[in-house]
Amino acid sequence: MKPIAISRLTICGIDELPTHRNHGVSHVLSVLDPDREDPAIFSDYAPHERTILRFHDVIDDKEGRPAPIKANVEAILEYGEGLKNSREERRDGHLLVHCHMGVSRSTAAMITLMAQCEPDRDEDSIFTTIRAIRPIAWPNSVMIALADEMLGRKGRLTAALHRHYAAQLARDKMFEGWMTDLERGREVEFGRAIMPQKTSV
Repeated sequence: MKPIAISRLTICGIDELPTHRNHGVSHVLSVLDPDREDPAIFSDYAPHERTILRFHDVIDDKEGRPAPIKANVEAILEYGEGLKNSREERRDGHLLVHCHMGVSRSTAAMITLMAQCEPDRDEDSIFTTIRAIRPIAWPNSVMIALADEMLGRKGRLTAALHRHYAAQLARDKMFEGWMTDLERGREVEFGRAIMPQKTSV
């Protein structure tokens, strides 16, 4: 995100936050469950700017756990606008985005910010960067679809997400069982639909 004077990007889960307290984090975006207690670890960080967003990590509405909505992604984009507007005030920066496990909401949020910050950047290269930053990335498809529409990516971000799912499934079989157990089987199917089909001899 060098265009907004943020040169270091980190994605993690709550349990990993203590390992980053001495890493010069200047900006934090926390994405938490609505009823999740706020992590106390940030009091141990050097002075930094922090924004907290709260919504559930599901892709279908469940009782008491609605899927992300447009307002949630609007809040992420508003955060990104703030970073862009304040870039003249800093020479560099380290942005840390976290959710509960650093797998779904945080990776989707970081992808949204990257796509917003670099509107001409190829979508697949964004996902390549995300895999380098966070190899276990499995972004929330509802968030990405909303970001795609709001950023005018015309379906390209969603298509790149499906290719990302396919790449993750091919790289590690654990993703299929993990996401199926989390009732995210539709996302698994998105990836499987574009994976090369094995042919019998």
